[in-house]
Amino acid sequence: MNWKHIFTIAGKDIQEARGNRSVWLPMLIVPLIFVVVMPLAIIFAMTASSSASSTLVNDPDMATFMANMPAFMTQAIQGLDGVQSTLVLMLGYMFAPFFLIIPLMFSTIIASESFAGERERKTIEALLYSPATDTELFLGKVCAAGLPSLLITWGSFLAYILVVNVSAYSIMGRIWFPLDSWYPMIFWIAPALSLMGIAATVLISSRVQTFMGAYQASASLVLLVVGLMVGQITGVLYLSVGVGMGIGAAVWVIDIVLTAIAVRSFNREKLLANAA
Repeated sequence: MNWKHIFTIAGKDIQEARGNRSVWLPMLIVPLIFVVVMPLAIIFAMTASSSASSTLVNDPDMATFMANMPAFMTQAIQGLDGVQSTLVLMLGYMFAPFFLIIPLMFSTIIASESFAGERERKTIEALLYSPATDTELFLGKVCAAGLPSLLITWGSFLAYILVVNVSAYSIMGRIWFPLDSWYPMIFWIAPALSLMGIAATVLISSRVQTFMGAYQASASLVLLVVGLMVGQITGVLYLSVGVGMGIGAAVWVIDIVLTAIAVRSFNREKLLANAA
């Protein structure tokens, strides 16, 4: 396996993605909303008006959530007042699954650009006639989508740490974030979801004629994250450290199977026929 071929393909794809507004524009807007706008709106609502904070604290759904939450969450808010507890639960736990949208969304966007985008630009024939093997082509596409999506995810996580701690310091009186449950989510589940999205989307984009068609076909993967979000909010599934490690392990197993299928089914002759 020639890693020079792999990184050359990945570098070319990243460069081309930077020139596609449909690719880089969501990479600016989505993290801005999740990292800055939404947490600041929640914190502002809690600090700007005593009636607003009282409404959130005394909300029946929030009261039910707090009454049924597991021990690790109870310990996290032990000794805190109502407003502090609500902030920890909302920004530290209920908001957490939103971050899993970032690696999955961005990896599928770039992976959709990988083959469908090249077919639209009429450059796929030159790529497929390159000296790189089928496996090297596939891995190059995986690196092109996976590395930027993970860097953006981890960068957004660091920015979220800064935003939450600084903006809520007047309420909390200390640096309280990140919570332990975030580490497996960001460094274990997020890479696994990214690889799942890439493997599935590269297969789809190799058979679909347009970038938007490939992205729309792979967008259903976001439902996995939506399920985690609903489970966290409704109390059906709490993302503790153990649960996070278990979910990540399950996704990695799926990744291994899906990637193996993707590599075996990847065929440049078929791609050339589809591109004709």
